[in-house]
Amino acid sequence: MNDALVYRWRTLLFAALFAAGLASAVAADEKTAVSFQDIEESLTCQCGCGLTVHSCNHLQCGSALPLRDEIREQMALGKDKTAILAHFSEKYGEKILSAPIASGFNLLALITPFALLGIGAVFVGITLSRWRAASRSSEKSAAASSAPGPSQRSPYDQELERDLKNFDG
Repeated sequence: MNDALVYRWRTLLFAALFAAGLASAVAADEKTAVSFQDIEESLTCQCGCGLTVHSCNHLQCGSALPLRDEIREQMALGKDKTAILAHFSEKYGEKILSAPIASGFNLLALITPFALLGIGAVFVGITLSRWRAASRSSEKSAAASSAPGPSQRSPYDQELERDLKNFDG
């Protein structure tokens, strides 16, 4: 191969690897960066509006404004998101968090409806399969016993058959 072509390929490969490394470093840095808005959305406003601190629509909210100031103070101390949320949870209780912590009773309350739904689905499936099996066996026994021969017919059936033959002509 031509030396210039090899040099170009090496340069292109080096540039691609450098760009991939830079992109992964930026992505990792974004994961660890603390966003004021992200923390605001993780906390519930305590004024009774039921919205997050970020979304509170009261202009001079007596709860959202002090909470925003406190978020800024915690960020100025260099704390990450989990430490800031832990601070608010300790100070105001778990009710301030917009999403419950997935541990203890909260985890049980989260999993229980899905577990019960799964158990119910299994129960319904087993019941339906048993009903189908019972229905098939009763159909087979009914089909075997319902093929009446000429001697098993009632006199009414025989008379009806005669009348129908005479009726047709």
